[in-house]
Amino acid sequence: MTHGICGLGRMGAAMAERLLAQGVDLVVWNRDPAKAAPLVAKGAKQAESPAALAAACDTVITMLYDAAAVEQVYSGPQGLLSAAPKGKLFIEMSTIGPEAILSLGQAVAAAGADLVECPVGGTIGPAREGRLLGLVGGSADAVALARPTLAHLCRRVEHAGPLGAGARLKLAVNLPLLVYWQALREAMGLVSDLSMTPEQLADLMADTSGACMAVKHRAGELAALLAGTGEPGLAFEAKGAAKDLSHMVETASAQGQAMPVTAAARDAFIAAAAGPIAGRDAMTITALDWAALRAARR
Repeated sequence: MTHGICGLGRMGAAMAERLLAQGVDLVVWNRDPAKAAPLVAKGAKQAESPAALAAACDTVITMLYDAAAVEQVYSGPQGLLSAAPKGKLFIEMSTIGPEAILSLGQAVAAAGADLVECPVGGTIGPAREGRLLGLVGGSADAVALARPTLAHLCRRVEHAGPLGAGARLKLAVNLPLLVYWQALREAMGLVSDLSMTPEQLADLMADTSGACMAVKHRAGELAALLAGTGEPGLAFEAKGAAKDLSHMVETASAQGQAMPVTAAARDAFIAAAAGPIAGRDAMTITALDWAALRAARR
């Protein structure tokens, strides 16, 4: 069975490396063809278009930035669905809103193919090691078809329900972490005038009942960030955090649920990602005001 991956950003490329390491026959495509070169060197084949990839593969994985990119790759000129994909399986792993997944599901079904959504929890390291958390939506039959592929990539596959359920579960999984980074930014502001070193503060915050797993694992990176001596690795780009928070608020609003805390975090990330933390990890919002506040209070 031949697999394909469309989208070779950090996560897509890491998943492609994992599949190649597992001996999977793999075809890859990316809008920037140069990103495929390292994977071709490891044994992947390169397709000239999404349509060509779909024609060559039984199962197609897509890992793209947003709903607009997903729409273009599936339904645009030379898109996946232009290749008469009847009987093929598509596994959409991007983080997009549930409405976009439902719309995509209709398009894929009309083409006679199956769609499973599987946005994931985890970053590049877990992707390379097959330790992602798969948050799946789709019919039971389609999910059964996808499980052998997902087993290469995920330590746990959670079937949440029909299409759209995986997208909602992914937003729920991401929400506490993203709100936490903004909350930690505000917490750091409360103690910016203390004589404690950044290392002491980071260690203490990681040891509290309110700390999330991310800060417990990344306390050293947080200390270096506060001290101005290091930049955290790019695990979750701030722009992506702003996008996901926007999806969270929109999805909740459609369900009649108010999300004032999440909306405030969304606004903070939108502003920061457009300026001082553009292109940086979402964690960097925690130190956005730190140096200025510390200098002003001393």
